Amino acid sequence: MSPLSGRRGGGVLRGTAIAAAIVCAYGAGVVSGSGSGRHAAVAGGGSVLDEAAAKIGARAARPVDRGALDRAAIEGMLRGLGDRWAHYYSAREYDDVEGRLTGRYSGVGLWLGSEDGDSRVLVASVQPGTPAARAGVRAGDVVTRVGDASAAGWDISRVAEALRGRPDEMVELTVERERRTRRFHLVRTKVSGGDVTVTELPDRARMIRVGAFTRGTGLQVRAAVTGRSPAGRPEGGVLLDLRGNPGGLVDEAVETASAFLADGPVVTYEPRGRPVQRRTVTAPGDDRTPLVVLVDAGTASAAEIVAGSLRDRDRAVIVGSRTYGKGSVQEPLRLDDGSVVELTVGRYRTPSGRNLDGVGIEPDVEVSADRPAKAAERRARTVLHGLDATMPG
Repeated sequence: MSPLSGRRGGGVLRGTAIAAAIVCAYGAGVVSGSGSGRHAAVAGGGSVLDEAAAKIGARAARPVDRGALDRAAIEGMLRGLGDRWAHYYSAREYDDVEGRLTGRYSGVGLWLGSEDGDSRVLVASVQPGTPAARAGVRAGDVVTRVGDASAAGWDISRVAEALRGRPDEMVELTVERERRTRRFHLVRTKVSGGDVTVTELPDRARMIRVGAFTRGTGLQVRAAVTGRSPAGRPEGGVLLDLRGNPGGLVDEAVETASAFLADGPVVTYEPRGRPVQRRTVTAPGDDRTPLVVLVDAGTASAAEIVAGSLRDRDRAVIVGSRTYGKGSVQEPLRLDDGSVVELTVGRYRTPSGRNLDGVGIEPDVEVSADRPAKAAERRARTVLHGLDATMPG
């Protein structure tokens, strides 16, 4: 989920892309259609939207800014698409999106999201070692206030923007958790792209937690898997924790899956009006070390690409609860004023051809979502130990 992929109930998290990269995870100059119909253009060459905006600005009982009208028109067109992931960002808002995916921002360390049919903004995941993590903010918390302002009616972008600011400045975050209100006084800090954390487990095993697929995530995972880390190779197996991961960059998801595969397909992308694109392993990875992938209802978008590819390739055992089920790909389209329209441009499928949209991934070993997070982790470690025991000596 962030103002991104990170809408998840929409990626948070919404999946986004940087420049021309595709994710899994956007004034004037609106095209009103071709043809010579009377609604296509008005005298002087302007569009009917320009005419409407001019008349509204001149005659409305209350003054209205043209920029506000332009935004309302664009957002109205996006609603008309019926695309639940479509979104409009101002130039400043999209700078925040890019910053989150590349690690260039100051904030408190949260990915934000929302759920279907619920306008409230939720905490999708918390980046370890950040102010939010140290204060005790949890995934699933509902954001109700930022500072003195109520967050009622705010979208993810607005909440994210309010939480960001200059390093060392304080911001108060109020959330609802289990019908109780909790307040956190957080000091903003420069947040690095530390969305990958590695924990050594007994019996030479290793847990790799991926909070989101930001720039560089795939290489960090590969380093932890192949032994280019201080602790060497995880010969006892890898527990890949994708719980609460709202998605992010497709390129990073492909690189992450590639760290566990020798070759072959990772994901198929079906863009509208263009040939099917097949993404394959970027470079040979470790296809032998025992692997368990932990998932839950917060595992979405690019995270489902990783879990789905490893499941279809018989590379991993999936443990946890059913994943979110986001099988669409969004792409940002930059407008002349620097603002961005983000649209769904295609669908992705797992290597076996499955469309996960609205379905998600059913785990091989199910752990009820009502159980504590540690229960799922314990079960995953038991499964990993069993896989390691069956490996040839």
